Amino acid sequence: MIIPIRCFSCGKVIADLYEKYIELIGTVREDGETMSDGDAMDTIGLNRYCCRRMMLTHVDLIEKLLRYNPSERHIIKDANSGRG
Repeated sequence: MIIPIRCFSCGKVIADLYEKYIELIGTVREDGETMSDGDAMDTIGLNRYCCRRMMLTHVDLIEKLLRYNPSERHIIKDANSGRG
């Protein structure tokens, strides 16, 4: 959903680091290599494994949820049951 504000384990504020993390992933470093997830987290200062877990396992579903319209559920349900 939305990136958690704090790490669930240690309580460190991590939400403000998410956009910078996304920007850093895949950028090219000085040595010509693309920046890995671990390198990006090192750069923004996420050193604890619990905080790193929060960034790595986050799935951003907000765009899918914004397309969901609860009123359409009843229309589709009625159409499938033949009451349309």
